[in-house]
Amino acid sequence: MTKVIVSGFSLSVDGYGAGPGQSLEDPLGKRGEELHTWMVETAMFHDMLGKDGGSRGVDNDYATRSMEGFGAFIMGRNMFGPIRDDWPDDKWKGWWGDNPPYHAPTFVLTHHPRGPVEMEGGTVFHFVTDGIGAALERAKEAAGERNVKIGGGVSTVRQYLQAGLVDEMHLAISPVVFGNGEALFAGIDLPALGFSVTEHAATDAATHIVLAR
Repeated sequence: MTKVIVSGFSLSVDGYGAGPGQSLEDPLGKRGEELHTWMVETAMFHDMLGKDGGSRGVDNDYATRSMEGFGAFIMGRNMFGPIRDDWPDDKWKGWWGDNPPYHAPTFVLTHHPRGPVEMEGGTVFHFVTDGIGAALERAKEAAGERNVKIGGGVSTVRQYLQAGLVDEMHLAISPVVFGNGEALFAGIDLPALGFSVTEHAATDAATHIVLAR
């Protein structure tokens, strides 16, 4: 059965999934790139960029799992790009260049309609204006027997958690503290939603925690 999964989602020790002040220069907010050091050093990430090398081991295993087995993806508009309000034109096609890493239908939550954007490698961005439920319904249909990944950002993951629609989460806790930014779990009672820790592993770069219900 298709599962709805958050995977490879990086957090600071104090629970922030992005820094403040997202912009074209800082797509993850100020200091946001520090959250993802564990992943960018892996062989999986190097391979994604067409580069040799990178670390192997626990971090690489979790990085690989974070993109495997998914037939569709969902993300918020802020994750897709820095543009707000109406789309001024069709030039912006995401942060990832001509061949994004998704290679599957990817549904972007937005309040402003836009036609699908076909990219190299099988990624097609679909822009959904009628809410998280509609996006999930379309993503499940597109995924078939495979799973659906809620890619982010923080607001999108929170909405799906609060609606009780997430089955499993893999969080990578990076050894940094932010003090402010976008808090993932503020006001959310994970045990009340049925989550418990099913797996954990620590490396020098991150503590990996899997929660499921």
